[in-house]
Amino acid sequence: MSHTTTRLRQLLAQPGIIRSLGAHDVFTALLVEQAGFETVFIGGFGTSASLLGLPDLNFLTMSEMADAVRRMASRVAIPVIADGDTGHGDLHNVQRTVEAFEAAGAAGVLLEDQVMPKRCGHFADKQVIPADEMVLKIKAAVRAKSDPHFVIFARTDARQMNGLDDAIERVNRYCDAGADIAFIEAPQSLAELEEIPKRVPYPLFVNMLTGGVTPILSVKELEQLGYKIVVCPIESLLLTGAAMMKLCRVWMEEGRVDRLVEREGLSFEDVKRVLGLERYLRLREEL
Repeated sequence: MSHTTTRLRQLLAQPGIIRSLGAHDVFTALLVEQAGFETVFIGGFGTSASLLGLPDLNFLTMSEMADAVRRMASRVAIPVIADGDTGHGDLHNVQRTVEAFEAAGAAGVLLEDQVMPKRCGHFADKQVIPADEMVLKIKAAVRAKSDPHFVIFARTDARQMNGLDDAIERVNRYCDAGADIAFIEAPQSLAELEEIPKRVPYPLFVNMLTGGVTPILSVKELEQLGYKIVVCPIESLLLTGAAMMKLCRVWMEEGRVDRLVEREGLSFEDVKRVLGLERYLRLREEL
């Protein structure tokens, strides 16, 4: 058992909501950890954008995602929750994904019931596999765990195509089959966000994606409704992208960027501190 899976289980057992944040790269994950967040989320959208410069349309392979998880989990001490998409194929692929993510140091994995190839949960025209097939995927995932504390998040994308009742029925079946956390992707109204906790007796994960189809509520409001863990999945990418576009524009138009960086950026000293430079420079003296 790893300390991060044990820690994630402790957080889930404690009262109150867990506030997580998506990180599209390891530097971002360091900032999340140093800000005091108790977990960090590595999603397919941010990783595909960061690693490949491509949209979340299943370009990212399982092994590429496992490598990204490994780099993040080896650098931060807080639990890393990783996006496993569809498990990258059939039942045996699901098992391999769980084994690879667990070996990479993730504390938990999200698995979803979209067809292959999948697409971002807030894109249109998603398709889902039969619920019976996803139940088998969950059972395969649970069997593949070597650490009993490793957490399986069961996500359904059925709301868009089949309606809320089917989505609720699906996540309940998935958790009955052994998943630990229920996740209905992309509820479309406040009424739906209120209804889900009343009809799902398992710990609930919720996505607060700025610009997505789900209304944005505060952490406090979500906690009062009964959600257990909330993540802002791609906001680090949205804000970093805007900062980079501004940097490019100022450099192109003004021919210097120092004033912009001094006003809005981290200092060189700040970045060295975040990266822990001094610890590495002291190593020779400490030996």
